[in-house]
Amino acid sequence: MSASTAARAYAPAQSTAAPARPLRPTSPASAPTPRLRVVRAPAHTRTRVPFVLTCMAVLAAALVSALLLNTQMAASSYEKYDLSNELGRLDQDAQDLVAALDEKASPHELARAADELGMVPAVRTGWIRLPDGVVQGAPAAKGSE
Repeated sequence: MSASTAARAYAPAQSTAAPARPLRPTSPASAPTPRLRVVRAPAHTRTRVPFVLTCMAVLAAALVSALLLNTQMAASSYEKYDLSNELGRLDQDAQDLVAALDEKASPHELARAADELGMVPAVRTGWIRLPDGVVQGAPAAKGSE
């Protein structure tokens, strides 16, 4: 490389363009009015498909949840109905058993059961003293007097 070529490579470039205008006018009274221009909105680069799919998924999940909840409530209602019927049946059975017990405990039924066992009615009563087993009083059967 020659010296003249090196000098040209490092020398500042000379501009052939017109001299630059001042950015601001020197006096405020002579300022030009700004020019307005229409600016377009930036193009949407994002799509709405994920948002729509998310909304549809939320809606589907809500509907499935409502369906499952309704089904569970209906099943619980049937179970409650069955248990209520069983409770009524058991209550009726308990009432029948109480009535049968009351019938067995009636004086007439007790006398009949005692007669079947060979027991006789007592005219007088007696007592047994437990420490020594002595009978006190004069117990006697009816008709043995």
